Amino acid sequence: MLVSAKEMLAKARAGHYAVGQFNINNLEWTKAILLTAEEMKSPVILGVSEGAGKYMCGYKTVVGMVNGMIDELGITVPVALHLDHGSYEGAYKCIEAGFSSVMFDGSHYPIEENLAKTKELVDVCASRGLSLEAEVGAIGGEEDGVIGGGEVADPKECKMIADLGVTMLAAGIGNIHGKYPENWAGLRFDVLEAISNEVGADMPLVLHGGTGIPADMIKKAISLGVSKINVNTECQLAFAAATRTYIEEGKDLVGKGFDPRKVLAPGVEAIKATVREKIELFGSANKA
Repeated sequence: MLVSAKEMLAKARAGHYAVGQFNINNLEWTKAILLTAEEMKSPVILGVSEGAGKYMCGYKTVVGMVNGMIDELGITVPVALHLDHGSYEGAYKCIEAGFSSVMFDGSHYPIEENLAKTKELVDVCASRGLSLEAEVGAIGGEEDGVIGGGEVADPKECKMIADLGVTMLAAGIGNIHGKYPENWAGLRFDVLEAISNEVGADMPLVLHGGTGIPADMIKKAISLGVSKINVNTECQLAFAAATRTYIEEGKDLVGKGFDPRKVLAPGVEAIKATVREKIELFGSANKA
């Protein structure tokens, strides 16, 4: 059964580790992540962008697939199904479809409008036992059509959003979606520390753009209050590389190697390896 992310993130914040949000794009992605989380006895958050939700035939289809897998695969660890970078309208659609957690990304609105819309969704989610993520300061780069300029968050605005009663808060600290450029300056730990001090020790902070951030930066971010780390691009790259190797080696031409279950199998194993590595780095293994 799907659960809110509230309890798992509160435990992560108190225990100084982070729960991974791994975005899903299809059945293979979902199965790989769920099985690895179960193997590692780690809580997990399945992220769904609005673009991926549309690709998978709508939010109700996603909910049905995830619930079915949890049951059929015997998954016992806590699993939250979470809308990633959701619009105001998208958040309501996912709430109605049966998601257990949503993100409303109001970072592109003036702060007053971000506050008003977030507050409305806080009340709706609270009434249904769902968790809500809000954002201040846009995350740089592009993910599924969502473009952020990489603005660093204002700690005072973060406190204003946190005080509304959100479950978790994403704040721009120099992180970006996609691959990090070679001249990337790194995370703004001074800003992260200021935000953490403003919102208090009980507010789980979210680090978007987890792909490519060095391990020492990840660990420092967790020490400063980051309790949820999003990973998407790294799984995509691993899947693509493993699938490319299978094809280039001509394995699809041998016997029934063209069977899609065989073609996609190396990519699935690559996703599992990536998720396993991240769970170990984030410290959430055996925390279910």
